[in-house]
Amino acid sequence: MAIGFLVLLCSVPVACFAGLGGKAASVSDDQSRLQASVKVTSRGLYQVHELRTPSGNVVREFVSPSGNVFGVAWTGRRIPDYSQLLGSYADHITKAAQSRRDHRAPLTISEPEFVFSSFGHMRFYSGRAYIPGLMPSGVSPQEVK
Repeated sequence: MAIGFLVLLCSVPVACFAGLGGKAASVSDDQSRLQASVKVTSRGLYQVHELRTPSGNVVREFVSPSGNVFGVAWTGRRIPDYSQLLGSYADHITKAAQSRRDHRAPLTISEPEFVFSSFGHMRFYSGRAYIPGLMPSGVSPQEVK
């Protein structure tokens, strides 16, 4: 049932959001849509825009000095709207979810242009996604969390 919801969530047409791979301005769109507070932290080679929703979900968007969102991480009681946070990369999730055999196992995708992992259970979900080619030099994938 959860996988059906995930597939439905990713296939519902929504307004175009830049999300992952987009410009930093898309973070403001996410903040408004999520009705979240935002806190920006500089980590030297990049900035982290942390969005907190009234329900307690947290989304972190990682922005390079060139202004691109190269990574997104989330934790919370609900699965985020992948179409919003991941933009065009949400299609990768739909395809991976449809072709997997064990629907209870974490969903992972490791491609040269897109990396995604998500796991959870009712009332706790966590995950991350990033674009290796957009990561600033010197930034490790383990920092996207």
